[in-house]
Amino acid sequence: MEKTRPGNLPAEQRRNATVEAVVDLAATTNPGDITTAAIARHMKLTQGALFRHFPNKDAIWQAVMEWVAKHLMSRLDKAATGIESPLATMQAMFMAHIAFVSEHPGAPRMLFGELQGARATPAKRLAHAMLTQYAGRLNTLIETAKQRGELPPDTDNHAAAILFIGTIQGLIMQSLMSGDMDQMRRDAPGVFAIYRRGIVSEEPGGDQET
Repeated sequence: MEKTRPGNLPAEQRRNATVEAVVDLAATTNPGDITTAAIARHMKLTQGALFRHFPNKDAIWQAVMEWVAKHLMSRLDKAATGIESPLATMQAMFMAHIAFVSEHPGAPRMLFGELQGARATPAKRLAHAMLTQYAGRLNTLIETAKQRGELPPDTDNHAAAILFIGTIQGLIMQSLMSGDMDQMRRDAPGVFAIYRRGIVSEEPGGDQET
């Protein structure tokens, strides 16, 4: 069967193809330098064809952030399914996040670019909302871990959640700077082990002092 050309895609597929094209371009290009002309060239379309589905560039960026939030959070949900231990769930989420970024290096570049921007764009609001949702999910897991004795009762939920996300961001930044996205996958298990030791006073099931 002949593959459908970008110019012949239905509207929803064209929107999705545009979003994926931006994520692809962001893997090798500063997101701030990506123009609608560059997107159109990448897709072998005219700019007019793009603007039949998006009113302006901000709308494209908003759709990209919606795509990143949807696919990343879905990946985290899938990784957490069926795991009882909150700490084990956090580890699965950590590895799933790293795997997602390794597969889509343009996604974190778009996210960082929006968060660093001065304008309060719809895309920036979506990025903030996603991080708030992410932190809230971690807060729930950390609180449950405290209740189950996996973490000390005086663990600072907010600080532990910030450190979790910040640790992932650090791995991402190092890989982006080195140009070796697979390095994240290799480093992630050891890095998470250090994070875990930092928030756990002793192994679950160990004798507690009375």
